[in-house]
Amino acid sequence: MYSGDNPVSGFGACIFGCEEPQLRPDERDFFREVRPFGFILFARNIVDSEQVIRLCAELRESVGHDAPILIDQEGGRVQRVRAPLATDWPAPLEHVQAAGDKAARIMYLRYRLIAHELLALGIDANCTPMVDVARAETHEFLKTRCYGDDPAQVAHIGRAVADGLMHGGVLPVLKHIPGHGRSVLDTHFDLPFVTASEAELEADFAPFCALNDLPMGMTAHLVFEAFDKEAPATLSPVMMQLIRDRIGFGGLIMTDDISMEALSGTVPERSARAIAAGCDVVLHCNGLLPEKIKVAEASGRMGEAAQARAEAVLTARKTPDEVDIEALTAELKAF
Repeated sequence: MYSGDNPVSGFGACIFGCEEPQLRPDERDFFREVRPFGFILFARNIVDSEQVIRLCAELRESVGHDAPILIDQEGGRVQRVRAPLATDWPAPLEHVQAAGDKAARIMYLRYRLIAHELLALGIDANCTPMVDVARAETHEFLKTRCYGDDPAQVAHIGRAVADGLMHGGVLPVLKHIPGHGRSVLDTHFDLPFVTASEAELEADFAPFCALNDLPMGMTAHLVFEAFDKEAPATLSPVMMQLIRDRIGFGGLIMTDDISMEALSGTVPERSARAIAAGCDVVLHCNGLLPEKIKVAEASGRMGEAAQARAEAVLTARKTPDEVDIEALTAELKAF
């Protein structure tokens, strides 16, 4: 079992998945010891509404705090909760293109309704808005998840998405900082190298600068050669400093999934490097307990600054505004 001290103060610098639709006793003991900041759910964890609600409650109980429970509920290909538990949505880019000049309002409504569905299940953080700027060469895995190819429009829609979630009591997670749109590879399997100049990258950074006040953000597993020719942003102190200083992001920074094959080295080595580079939290998604133990040991506990940002995230959670969900649904369908 995990070799950390027990009891612990503060949060473990990690967000973990679990393997099954229910929390196993060995996982519960591990989470109690490590006290990760939060959790993330996938389709493997979802059977029906009662089960998801129970799982969320058990996860929070295991760590003794009201831990954020995240999910990827973008719509289209990346949607972990599907009908009949939640609305099946088209890919974001498809929805934006069909909406024309009403895209921001439509995306606000869409994510306000998504927030309503998620919160009813006990899930209170969604890994979106994704404000990566699409390009002709953007890899197909990412492109349909984008909001467009104009940085100003992407930022405008990204703000609408974030507002829809926040107004529904769900925390947004800004991704993928500092920009994933120039990737021609799928980072689940390969490491992309971006050769664009510093001046050219300003367009990619712009939407993140516009949304730098959001409470949480997720890194990109890309090498930006104009700044660091070797290390991907997740593992690069230079890029993490750029995210803080140039983009001005002051919220909690989590890695994209640390087990993605864009990153080299063992998963524990990646975890340690991410924390050393300046990430606040390591995101580990596959749920395998032996690997989680090693990630927890490598990422350690949050430092003072990270802990303060984590507490600010918890404070940022709001009670949903009072709205007529049926009326919002009807408005969206009328477009």
